Amino acid sequence: MPSTSSQADVRRVLARAATPGRPLRVVASGNAAAPWALLRELDAATRGQDVELFMLNAPLGIPDHAGIVPVTPFAGPGMRRHPATRYLPARLSHVPRLLSTTFVPDLVLVTTSAPWKGRASLGMEVNILPAAIESCRAHGGSVLAEEHDDVPYTFGDGELVLDQLDVLWRPPCAEGEVANDLPRAANAPGTQRSPVSGDPIEAIGRRIADRVPSGATLQMGIGAVPDAVVPRLAGRRALAVWTEMVSDGVLHLADAGALDPSRPVVTSFAIGGARLRGWLDRNHGVRMLRTEVVNDPTRIAANPAMTSINSALTVDLYDQANASHLGSRLHSGLGGQCDFVTGAMQSNGGQSLIALRSWHPKADASAIVPLLEGPVTSFQHTAVVTEQGTAEMFGADSAQQARALIDQAARPRVRHELWDEAEAMGLAAR
Repeated sequence: MPSTSSQADVRRVLARAATPGRPLRVVASGNAAAPWALLRELDAATRGQDVELFMLNAPLGIPDHAGIVPVTPFAGPGMRRHPATRYLPARLSHVPRLLSTTFVPDLVLVTTSAPWKGRASLGMEVNILPAAIESCRAHGGSVLAEEHDDVPYTFGDGELVLDQLDVLWRPPCAEGEVANDLPRAANAPGTQRSPVSGDPIEAIGRRIADRVPSGATLQMGIGAVPDAVVPRLAGRRALAVWTEMVSDGVLHLADAGALDPSRPVVTSFAIGGARLRGWLDRNHGVRMLRTEVVNDPTRIAANPAMTSINSALTVDLYDQANASHLGSRLHSGLGGQCDFVTGAMQSNGGQSLIALRSWHPKADASAIVPLLEGPVTSFQHTAVVTEQGTAEMFGADSAQQARALIDQAARPRVRHELWDEAEAMGLAAR
């Protein structure tokens, strides 16, 4: 493969990728690493053709012509309200297996760093992509990459020998853009919040941070809660990070000397700003590993004092958490929460924490409910934390769990109603 391909090379590969008799199957990097230039070329090349486009946490603006069917195990803003979205329920640790069995890609579209020492790096988004690339190449498909100067070169499973790529293309600069800068999705998560007095998220952040000792290993999901927790851990020492995603918050720990220098930060993808990208670039203290490793519950459990911090939309009185659906409507997916809850609970000194606001202001509804109406994302946690308090779950019987959730986690105005429901369900008596 030439060190640099042309737009004509891209179009030739796309033109010969047609799959008569079935849809073209395409896997593209998602989150904050969507290959926008290649997606535009795909959109133009496949008009009139059926395409199954597989992405994780796809941002707004992905191709949407009449023949495109979005496919995902974890829906982002670009797919969650699309009427044609096909949701594949799967733990993140199981997704690589899908890509070698039931969804073998004909094309893989990725974003990479500029070549360095004969290799290019997947940079901020490793995740399921090594599995997709391997499956695609093994079945005769094509791998196309667009390179950008501001994609960091990260070490680990995202380092690709150039011969693994059929196309390595540096997209032309659109008017008004800085040459070779990667366009950013305006809806990408990971932006740091400014503390506000009385903010429920800040209260939750304080409660969780108080439970994290020096020497713990951290896993943090996407969202405001981890952003509120991490700055409060700056005074800890010898912390390790084993998490499917890092964002700008990890810089607080690095700046404060809170990280154990003998243990690399292990993650699978990253979402953040220019400073995070600069910190990741050629940083031997960070290993970007594939999902099969990072999300393996056995490997997670091997970390000391593994502390899993995740959010949910609702938690019921049986300590079942839903983080994927709003009623019957898909919001996201299982993601890695199942993997990390299981791993953290098996870790020596580990804990699995579910953090959420007690009340959804937009829906004007309690986040603590009698019984989930939608799918269960995870269950059997160490504790459920809201701004109202901390409900300890581990080691409690079902009646004790219900009592703790009502008295410690639920908003006071709904506690009477929840007690009525608990009694009707045979869980507790006041």
